[in-house]
Amino acid sequence: MYEIFEQLLKEFDVTPYRVHKETGVAQSTLSDWKNGKGTPKADKLQKIADYFGVTVGYLLGAEQKEKPTLTEKGEPEITFDDFTYAFLDESKELTEENKQKLLEMAKFFKQQQDKEKNE
Repeated sequence: MYEIFEQLLKEFDVTPYRVHKETGVAQSTLSDWKNGKGTPKADKLQKIADYFGVTVGYLLGAEQKEKPTLTEKGEPEITFDDFTYAFLDESKELTEENKQKLLEMAKFFKQQQDKEKNE
């Protein structure tokens, strides 16, 4: 079961330490899991699953991960949840000034989209 966790670590390019820091799941819990000394309790598994955007069943190997929907160009479709997660994750360490710039960019793109609809 830990193998799926390791795959997710690689897929998201994160370390167990980062998962620990961002979920509150103790490093010792993750180490015990890695060393086959048990599986994290349900609440910890849910935190890990939520962090990676998968189900607990997938994390435990009981379910398949849903295949992404593809666009007309054959590229994975980006959902609002994907965008929101990426935005929040990537913007955590930005300065307040840069966060404000991102917000202004989003407003600009929305205005452009509305303008195109009205043409």
